[in-house]
Amino acid sequence: MIFDPKEISFSDTHKIMIGSIVPRPIAFVSTISKDGKNNVAPFSYFNGVCSNPPTIMFAPARRAWDGKRKDTLNNIIDNNEFVINLVSESFAEKMVACSTDFDSEVDEFKISGLSPKESSKVKPPRVGESKISFECELNQIIEIGNGDPGSGFIVIGTIVLFHIDDEIYDNGKILLEKFEPLGRLAGNLYTRPNDNIEIIRKIKPK
Repeated sequence: MIFDPKEISFSDTHKIMIGSIVPRPIAFVSTISKDGKNNVAPFSYFNGVCSNPPTIMFAPARRAWDGKRKDTLNNIIDNNEFVINLVSESFAEKMVACSTDFDSEVDEFKISGLSPKESSKVKPPRVGESKISFECELNQIIEIGNGDPGSGFIVIGTIVLFHIDDEIYDNGKILLEKFEPLGRLAGNLYTRPNDNIEIIRKIKPK
């Protein structure tokens, strides 16, 4: 089958993309508004960019029904700071409780029962339940599309501090079996990285 994105709805395009680009890591992004209100929301268009300087990106789309920017993006524009909290299975349901587009006055930490924890270098709080968090300063925001519903932004951030739970870190390695990260699939589905294969990469001859 062949689909031309110019000939199908953005909703159908979205379904093809989230069903194909799998599994996706989840950025659970905590921010703070200019008047001091906490916000935390999950985004699954997320990945690393480079390691020197340590840089990540995530992509908050415009709201599907009215094209407005999400609170997370507005807060980053106002304050130039955010925290990426990685999601473990132990608090997955509380993370999902934050995925609704609440009114900007709502504190998702209180809705979900998650614990805001003071960050060290940025103002937004970390998620206390997260086993890995990245304190980030904004590098740049790139707008994609013409502002219609479904278009969006690429938020690029520089990691200024890593928080890693002692129990999941050993001699420079993250222990996946203790980290228990979740990957995003389509619809209401998530996946665990507990069925892995090893493929040895060949070393280039000298």
